[in-house]
Amino acid sequence: MAHIDAGKTTTTERILYYTGVSHKMGEVHDGTAVMDWMVQEQERGITITSAATSVFWKYDNEDFRINIIDTPGHVDFTVEVERSLRVLDGSIAIFCAVGGVEPQSETVWRQADKYKVPRISYVNKMDRTGADFFKVVEEIEDKLGTKPIPIQIPIGAEDDFEGIVDLIENKAWAWDGDSLGAEYFEVDIPEEIADTVQEYRNKLIEGTAEESEELLSRFLENPESITSEDIIAALRKATLELRITPVLCGSSFKNKGVQPLVDAVTAFLPAPTEVVAISGLNPYTEKEEERHSDKEEPFSALAFKIATDPFVGRVAFFRVYSGQFEAGKQVLNVNTGKKERIARLLQMHANKQKPLKKVEAGDIAVAVGFKEIRTGDTLTDLQHPILLDAINFPEPVISVAVEPKTQDDVDKLTMALAKLAEEDPTFTVKTDEETGQTIISGMGELHLEVITDRLRREFNIEVNKGNPQVAYKEAIMETARYREIYKKQSGGRGRFADITVEISPAEEEVRGLEFINSTKGGVIPKEFVSAVEKGFKQAMFNGVLAGFAMYSLRVRLLDGATHPVDSDALAFEVAAAQAYREACKKAKPTLLEPVMKFEIITPDEYLGDVTSDMNKRRGQIENVSSKINGQVIRGKVPLSEMFGYVTALRTLTSGRASSNLEFSHYARIPSDMLEDILIKVRGYVPSFE
Repeated sequence: MAHIDAGKTTTTERILYYTGVSHKMGEVHDGTAVMDWMVQEQERGITITSAATSVFWKYDNEDFRINIIDTPGHVDFTVEVERSLRVLDGSIAIFCAVGGVEPQSETVWRQADKYKVPRISYVNKMDRTGADFFKVVEEIEDKLGTKPIPIQIPIGAEDDFEGIVDLIENKAWAWDGDSLGAEYFEVDIPEEIADTVQEYRNKLIEGTAEESEELLSRFLENPESITSEDIIAALRKATLELRITPVLCGSSFKNKGVQPLVDAVTAFLPAPTEVVAISGLNPYTEKEEERHSDKEEPFSALAFKIATDPFVGRVAFFRVYSGQFEAGKQVLNVNTGKKERIARLLQMHANKQKPLKKVEAGDIAVAVGFKEIRTGDTLTDLQHPILLDAINFPEPVISVAVEPKTQDDVDKLTMALAKLAEEDPTFTVKTDEETGQTIISGMGELHLEVITDRLRREFNIEVNKGNPQVAYKEAIMETARYREIYKKQSGGRGRFADITVEISPAEEEVRGLEFINSTKGGVIPKEFVSAVEKGFKQAMFNGVLAGFAMYSLRVRLLDGATHPVDSDALAFEVAAAQAYREACKKAKPTLLEPVMKFEIITPDEYLGDVTSDMNKRRGQIENVSSKINGQVIRGKVPLSEMFGYVTALRTLTSGRASSNLEFSHYARIPSDMLEDILIKVRGYVPSFE
């Protein structure tokens, strides 16, 4: 995991080559990288979809199997990192030796913190001009709030980068260019870095000694008695407990430092058996249960990605947490409550497959031949269901209207978009009720560009695209009380529901509906109360102001009445939807807009131009700091002001500045701009007098 262009795919390609999976080294810039198998990835030189593979490695005379997922660095494809971290046990965080800790590095680090994933850090691109290993280590500590422990030190930097010193073994290594780095050999530690090596090795041994009283007493008696095995065991323990991150270095592109990185994966990252048992809810007993990573336990797995393969159709990537499963047997999809027969099991290597007879705890595999499995579904053995935590995905922030160029493609487009939305939970499709247009929403301009490109290449559908629109949300600013009496009489049994509700703005951290039942004495039966909640939840997809979804809402059900014959759940659901529309009109509805965090790196001479341009865009600059290659400007800015910014920035700085945008939060639109935006997106300003 890393920021764009830190070298994730190049590093993965080297691992595949040195582990014997690939017999030819792929390069990102040539479009020959095995892991970047999509045409769009090869053309753009970026990773768009995470690719999974397995390699075998010998370390310390033991054989290991390592499952690797190469994730994208671009913030538009953050969903791929999120779902990969949810199902993997460890991570390699890659940092560019020149760029250091960049915005997306911080994002993926926070995602790994959320899922409590232990990680090792790899400072790549030591051969590039401006490479500074110790500065990156400093940034990892300052910006990520973690404790980096260098276990290697580079020999030289930039054009003089020759190899590494292993601080644990106190040995120096250099790589052979003729064998493309497959061969490496021991060399003498250069005299000019001997003091630095000694200083960092002493720090490493002291830190190791602090890990246990027994080691500390040994260290005080005789520091030399602490062996490399002691150091590795102490580092491993601290890494698994998320207290430190071991830091390594190298240059993947120049084939230096990759083998020790794979050694470090096996030395410091956990095996599936060392991970805390996963817990979930038994849907029958509603009690929490645990599953250990043991093939003798009942089978449980999490589907973390759905994809469409041109040869075998829809496939589901899943991680097995416990038990074992054979191809051709049935599983229970706990989320849908339905049984699924998995016809075939495959092991993926990027976009190539290898058939498997069975899978066991700790495996990552692909299921083929199922009817209905979605991202985040739990698959278990029929007799022992358990519902694992689903994966949370961010909301789309940008929308575009699309239509097929030919009338014949209308149905094809609907089916194609449904398939793409199934694969990518951050991509949504809806029809605008007023205009009848098909609106697609995603995480950024690049995201939607790739989607329309895939429509053209994979589904042969040419589309016309509208201008990008911001995915606004609605909110209310005041509290309103409303009574809704819903009566319907049409011969025979009628419908009746009577509810009194109070709606108000929810707390800042609340997302969606906060429902409070304040009725007393059972005036509304329990099943009708849940129908009221369901009615509000459904109604919130459409706001009263401009049809955008309601961001958050607090609803208190105060009172109500029922009819002995005519009242049913549906009547209360409809009453809730009507109460929502009328009450929201009285509660001063407004629009919220997505606000983005930005980071711009610009040469010193353009600093004034860039900041004044950002101020014109309603940007709030939070800090400006110096970096080797210029000034770094950080702050927040509304997304609506940033369309086409990359081109504008290039013009301002003669192509020398770079920028990065990442979603931060939703904020209320200034009241003086609300009318203009409503006219722009809806053509009128609704009046609720």
